Amino acid sequence: MTKPVLQPGPDHPITVTPNPARIVVSRGGRVLADTRGALTLQEANYPPVQYVPRADADLSLLERTDHGTYCTYKGDASYFSIVAGDAPAENAVWTYEQPHDAVGEIREYLAFYPNQVEVSVEE
Repeated sequence: MTKPVLQPGPDHPITVTPNPARIVVSRGGRVLADTRGALTLQEANYPPVQYVPRADADLSLLERTDHGTYCTYKGDASYFSIVAGDAPAENAVWTYEQPHDAVGEIREYLAFYPNQVEVSVEE
């Protein structure tokens, strides 16, 4: 069965813009990612999401899971659990490895659920 693909537009805008700030993502005192190359994805009226390049993340602190979701605007998302800190955070990180063309910039970037990590932003 073919999955529906929707295009961002006036009724559901999505923008992806470079974020020049330094973004540090940590959990339990361990730095998971430290970057000046984040992208900010703003989708409709949802809170903005920081996407971090995989190259700027410590992938040894993440473990791929079998969980997956589908967004009609962005595509198939794969998930990682965070294995740093006192207790693992299951499916706390997601990535679009083959996003739809409209948001192709986020390919191979990671996003973190803000209730599972600490995020500091240094302008």
